[in-house]
Amino acid sequence: MIVTTTNTIEGHSITAYKGIVVGEAIMGANVVRDLFAQVTDIIGGRSGAYESKLQEGRETALRELEQRAVALGANAVVGVDLDYEVVGNSMLMVSASGTAVVIA
Repeated sequence: MIVTTTNTIEGHSITAYKGIVVGEAIMGANVVRDLFAQVTDIIGGRSGAYESKLQEGRETALRELEQRAVALGANAVVGVDLDYEVVGNSMLMVSASGTAVVIA
């Protein structure tokens, strides 16, 4: 399945629009990761723990998006948008949305 942020797919034509599909992942953070992230913020650098959690959330949301597109009979998703939100004090939500289409 082709999943893209663009509204068209070069070399393919869209033959049917199946509808909007969304995938979401809500990931919990933990105290140890938060502590290390605070230390990283103070001394500078990247927080590998949070980066891996973001990657996990993004992959989960995109996988769910693809599954919902397949359920609609689509073989591609165009116009994909990824959103990241903090829910409460310790939860991260990753949302992926796009238009499920059939391409030829």
